[in-house]
Amino acid sequence: MHEMSIAMAVVGQVEEAAEADGATAVTSVRLQVGELAGVVPDALAFCFELACAGTLLEGAELVTEPVAARAHCRSCTGDWAVGMPPRLVCPGCGQATDVELLTGRELQILSVHWEDGPDRVRPPAPTREPISEEH
Repeated sequence: MHEMSIAMAVVGQVEEAAEADGATAVTSVRLQVGELAGVVPDALAFCFELACAGTLLEGAELVTEPVAARAHCRSCTGDWAVGMPPRLVCPGCGQATDVELLTGRELQILSVHWEDGPDRVRPPAPTREPISEEH
């Protein structure tokens, strides 16, 4: 179940950022999950709860925002909802060779809420790459 490795990666990244900012607890994490990311939201929520145990994230709420898969045909310039299972043949012209997937593979942390520790000057938040896809 790759949802566990995803949950552990999210918890690790969030905990690192929260600790660096002096947070005392993380209350919520919001993730963007594409329709084609290969992630089962219920399984991810279950794994997230397990991965949070004993960390600053223990008891944190996981909010997942689904992203519908959309594609674009470069031949006829049409866009369409890909759906599940994915339909990657253009419904307008029937082409499948010049199709670009626009959305649907996202898997990234959108926001995190935590309780601040003692007042102090905060450094700028580090920029992170989206969580890499696992095959």
